[in-house]
Amino acid sequence: MPSSQLCTTTCPYCGVGCGIDVNRADSGSKLSGLTGQSDHPANFGRLCVKGSHLLDTLGASNRMLHPHVNGNHVSWTEAIVSAAAGFRRAIDEYGPDSVAFYVSGQLLTEDYYVANKLMKGFIGSANIDTNSRLCMSSAVAAYKRAFGADAVPCNYEDLETTDFLVITGSNAAWTHPVLFQRIDRAKKKNPNLRIIVIDPRRTQTSEIADQHLAIKPGSDAALFLGLTNFIASHDAIDAEYVEKYTQGIEDTLSSAEMYSLNYVSQYCGVDKSELAEFYRGFTQARTAVTFYSMGINQSTSGVDKANAIINCHLATGKIGKPGCGPFSITGQPNAMGGREVGGLANMLAAHMDINNSEHRTLVKTFWQSPTIARSHGLKAVDLFDAIEAGKIKAVWIMATNPVVSMPNRNKIESALRKCPLVVVSDVVSNNDTLNYADIAFPATGWSEKDGTVTNSERRISRQRGLLPATGEARHDWQIICDVAKAMGYQDGFNFSTSAEIFDEHANLSAYQNNGTRDFDLSGLCGLSEEKYNLLKPIQWPVNQNNPEGTARLFLDGKFFTSSGKAQFIAIQARPAEQTTTSQYPWVLNTGRIRDQWHTMTRTSQSKQLNQHIDEPFLAMNPEDMAKELLAEGQLVCLASAQTQRDCAEHSNQVVLRVQADSGLRQGQCFAPIHWSKTNSSAASIAPLFSSANDPISGQPELKHAAVAINALSYRSYAQVFCKAPLPEHFLKNLSYWCVTTFENGLHYRIASSHSLIELIAAMQPLIMVDAEVMQRGDARTHQLSVFLKQQLVFALFAHDHKGSLNRPHYSEVSSEWLSHLFSLNSVDEEQQASLLRINPDDAFTLGKVVCSCFKVREKTIVEAINSDCQSVEALGQKLQCGTNCGSCKTELNVLIKERKQQQLRSLQSIDITIQESPNEAVQP
Repeated sequence: MPSSQLCTTTCPYCGVGCGIDVNRADSGSKLSGLTGQSDHPANFGRLCVKGSHLLDTLGASNRMLHPHVNGNHVSWTEAIVSAAAGFRRAIDEYGPDSVAFYVSGQLLTEDYYVANKLMKGFIGSANIDTNSRLCMSSAVAAYKRAFGADAVPCNYEDLETTDFLVITGSNAAWTHPVLFQRIDRAKKKNPNLRIIVIDPRRTQTSEIADQHLAIKPGSDAALFLGLTNFIASHDAIDAEYVEKYTQGIEDTLSSAEMYSLNYVSQYCGVDKSELAEFYRGFTQARTAVTFYSMGINQSTSGVDKANAIINCHLATGKIGKPGCGPFSITGQPNAMGGREVGGLANMLAAHMDINNSEHRTLVKTFWQSPTIARSHGLKAVDLFDAIEAGKIKAVWIMATNPVVSMPNRNKIESALRKCPLVVVSDVVSNNDTLNYADIAFPATGWSEKDGTVTNSERRISRQRGLLPATGEARHDWQIICDVAKAMGYQDGFNFSTSAEIFDEHANLSAYQNNGTRDFDLSGLCGLSEEKYNLLKPIQWPVNQNNPEGTARLFLDGKFFTSSGKAQFIAIQARPAEQTTTSQYPWVLNTGRIRDQWHTMTRTSQSKQLNQHIDEPFLAMNPEDMAKELLAEGQLVCLASAQTQRDCAEHSNQVVLRVQADSGLRQGQCFAPIHWSKTNSSAASIAPLFSSANDPISGQPELKHAAVAINALSYRSYAQVFCKAPLPEHFLKNLSYWCVTTFENGLHYRIASSHSLIELIAAMQPLIMVDAEVMQRGDARTHQLSVFLKQQLVFALFAHDHKGSLNRPHYSEVSSEWLSHLFSLNSVDEEQQASLLRINPDDAFTLGKVVCSCFKVREKTIVEAINSDCQSVEALGQKLQCGTNCGSCKTELNVLIKERKQQQLRSLQSIDITIQESPNEAVQP
């Protein structure tokens, strides 16, 4: 039996930064047995469903294996020289600000460091920005205004030890499941822990809340201004703390005076008594944490919203001690690492300021660089505007997919079409952004990359290279260094290992620091290659005073402002830029779903992760659907003022399938962010959003668009299950398509403006000549099965606009059933007949997958609830669901509650019937 060794690394998904144990074969070519790292302080052995299925995403499928120039496979030397010449040509002719880098929180700190060094210290421009701009830049700007530094004061233990936890702008149950499970366990251990969830939607996170405040979208600032006013008017200010450690409270209190309970109740759309309950809870609690994420940050006033939260903590002294503080949670694995090295256009490396001449001199001297950027560069939205305007002549996009993730997709695509040189470094061979690449570099992916990441609690962990690079892929830092040297910058980029880069990074943080700057890794300077490889998770600052790291900041009340005191920031609430009108009456909110990540280039490779939700959707309140005469599963088109003309004529129209969600306020809708033109014809929602962004942070307003919703009706609909992808020329002739992978093939959902007969005819050329075809149908429906040597290779289930198999405009065939049939060497006659009748075995009619880890479906769970399982724990004991990653626990809880409500309604109905029945005469 082959032997293996246990290796530790870090998950590449969200900012929680979970540790992972994985077995590597002694041959070094294969990984197995992935589990959570039991002693990692971020997760203590827990992993969410995405992390648990990381091994599913490895392999050469959809990997970029070789460098390409103008679509042609070339050598590394040719690709490097071509990129370097292009950047050099632009700089020589138009100056250093004519080039730009757009990087990513998916990069490791060492990758980020050399990219920032090249741009700011050698090219001499600050035009390097990151997709982290879309995630947490408003939180960064708010911390800097209040504390003088981008310094997150809290840690994960504070979420468990606090008396009062406010979760706002975050569906942590789905976006940060491991932290959510820690909170859930803390709540069970301490029933006195009060949890308040603030969200326009009733999400899965709300399931553990003592109180859910369903505020109007975008009204967060008013809510926390009301809390500030309540604190002041109820004598709850910590006067001693405020006097000793802060400045500016007077203006802040003055700005909050008008935000009375009555005013905030009307502004936020929340009952006054609910507000008072929340405000009393916060002011009276001994400790409090406010945990916030993109729902706060992704706004044209995101910085002000974050400062409104910070103001409340400063006013009550609930900061700088265990169980207290404003805690922003990042979305990406290394968003904070990117901030450490200056990966944003408005900062220098090691948390130094680009507008500070002393800092510029310090960095330039340390780097011994020929120049240094002297002013802020272009932030993400402005950067792509400059490309579109022709000011940027060459751009290098690394480890991100801005065509899908940036707002205003039409402008992003226009910009990349116009740009004379587009260089893209990526792991995958196919995404929406790569379509515009003149030069494409294959980069290493998770399990190959080697370096460090920093999670949301300032904890640095090693993400280790465990496997050899796939194909000709190279580490991002290697590619950057090679291009730098080819541009003529021989000195400064002669790194041979990631350990050498980390050491320079640590030394820069320590250089002339002496406690004057928050980011300090002086305690990690001089690590040998061996010690770097053995580095255990540690929270910065790491220095002489804190050699084992620092759990919390500001315990001594000293901040990094010029006065050494924290600053209150006076703000006013402002509405979203894309406000509703009679033409665009619906508020569109966006977010993530449980089992997918960003633009799905990695998670969609896992068949397991595609089972929970396998098609893009638009969630609406059922009452709104009834008013608009929309049926569950109907396709609709979304348009906004940003699309400028009727979406049906637009090259980037947005088409989604309607889904009822009673957790939404009326007038609102919700769509996930993940789908792109790689896996759907029209599910990328980026065209609906304008370039509106926060004037301080530059973070786009991606949580609030005003949209119109128009019902669509096509002549024919179909589901196709097949072994190989449908050809591009066929897909282009469809009105709508979406594809997901399942265990043994691909699943397409299709809508067409052609008749059912025409659709079936268009399918015929896709069928192999020597195949056996079985068909069944009538004027309204058609089923078709294709076999090669009795093996199923293709199945079609189609109907016209009136011939839905199950419900109007929509039919669903179990992909699990088809996967089973595709796996058989021979499909017998009975199974063939079942295919044509669409009559699967009972085992395949159990509803949607709720627990992805153990493939437990909804009907199975409901049956267990109906028998004897009245708790999540009981369901876990009987069915295993919820016992691995825990990501499905909130959904299990919802099913239990729904069953209890059904039973209650049934009892009430019986009671009413008894009361209304006439008394019968008593027989003697």
